[in-house]
Amino acid sequence: MTEDIETILSEECELVKDRPIIVGVSGGPDSLCLMETLRQAGYSVLVAHFDHQLRPESVDEARVVAQMAARFNLQFESAAADVRAHAGQAKLSLEEAARDMRYQFLFRLAREHHAQAVAVGHTADDQVETILMHFMRGSALNGLKGMPYRSILKTFDPHIPIVRPLLDLWRADTIAYCAAHDLQPHYDSSNASTDYQRNHIRHLLIPSLEGYNPKFRAAVLRMSHSLKDDHVLLMELLENAWRETVLEVGADSVAFDASLLSHCSPGLQRNLVKHAMQTLLPAVDVSHAALARAAALIREPAHQPARVDLKGGMVLFREADRIYVSQLDAQFPSHLAPQMTAAPLIPLPIPGQVELAGGWVLTCEPWSGTSASAGAQAGDNSDPYQAWLDADNLTEPLHLRARRPGDQFTPFGMDGHSQKLSDFFVNAKMPQRAREKYPLLCAGNEIIWVPGYRPAQSHCLTESTQTVLYLTLRAVSS
Repeated sequence: MTEDIETILSEECELVKDRPIIVGVSGGPDSLCLMETLRQAGYSVLVAHFDHQLRPESVDEARVVAQMAARFNLQFESAAADVRAHAGQAKLSLEEAARDMRYQFLFRLAREHHAQAVAVGHTADDQVETILMHFMRGSALNGLKGMPYRSILKTFDPHIPIVRPLLDLWRADTIAYCAAHDLQPHYDSSNASTDYQRNHIRHLLIPSLEGYNPKFRAAVLRMSHSLKDDHVLLMELLENAWRETVLEVGADSVAFDASLLSHCSPGLQRNLVKHAMQTLLPAVDVSHAALARAAALIREPAHQPARVDLKGGMVLFREADRIYVSQLDAQFPSHLAPQMTAAPLIPLPIPGQVELAGGWVLTCEPWSGTSASAGAQAGDNSDPYQAWLDADNLTEPLHLRARRPGDQFTPFGMDGHSQKLSDFFVNAKMPQRAREKYPLLCAGNEIIWVPGYRPAQSHCLTESTQTVLYLTLRAVSS
């Protein structure tokens, strides 16, 4: 055991001996075995005990753990809280509430003491029970592989890991270890109650399954080891696909290349969406139903709504050549398309320039060449963010504004017919989130140019044009 545990501590848990470890010690055989194993191996241990206040004897148990720590000259910290009250307020089960408050305490200590990790005494028995709990919830591979030796619980801390060095030891092994090292564990009386799901699995379900296979627990543990290797392979595939398909990761959204994402396998699509959701909201519980909705939109966009709800206030939607996993209130990324600032109206001097959100700058100046040269440039123009306009009939000052209810636009190419601006946006396939604050160049009440799309018919160059305005809109790097 000593050789194996040393390897697990250094290689699997990635622990070093010159930084403290917060060790959660309840006083039972598993946690005492963990505490003494780390101490014997030469690690810096801080013993942490949390009193859930669920049983009258819990105060005495906290005192016994404190005495045990003092016996080995180990630093000791404790806390107590009313878990039952927290469960009621947060609408959690007692098991969930106890875990939540216990881990909040352990990770707070880890931050205060600049610890390298929080260590807990989960054993092979706990692993089997956890896998069965995940199985009954319909978990995917990530749940069925069980707990790893080392992981990050972002809900509690984004950087400090939790480590589980005893995952290959059975509970009987920890009891034997305590006996061999003169440690007197106490036994939590609530562990015998089948009112809790884990205890029900431990005392009723597993013994029943062992009637079909006496080595059932060993078989589940063996499956866990196999699925861990499979999960590593999946993560490698996921990381490669993430690098290839993700265009941008922001504080409130993840943008995928829609074409590349749609060509991924359905399983990879679901895992990419799940990873995006957990990137934005690490604690979110991602359901299979939410991922199925997302995959349907990715796979068959023409037959799906423009947006599907996921979980935790997140949505998935398609905009132009991108698919977003986003918080519901995420703003349109202004570096992708121009957006107005907070000002409702921005005058545009001639010559001059104005700055818009996201580093966009619109410049306006009289054309220095002939009107014929301007016409030739306009005829060959492939850049929708530049335009040559007939200025002969511009009698009102120019300004930029966002759209207003009832706006009409007469775009070039429609023989002078006007249409609702909202219809023009739809036909031009402008991203919906970009429309509300999209800048419109106006002369008085008339829209004369929708930058990036088209000028108005009435201000396009003709053979009789004498005065030409040249306009450009550019995203300027900050």
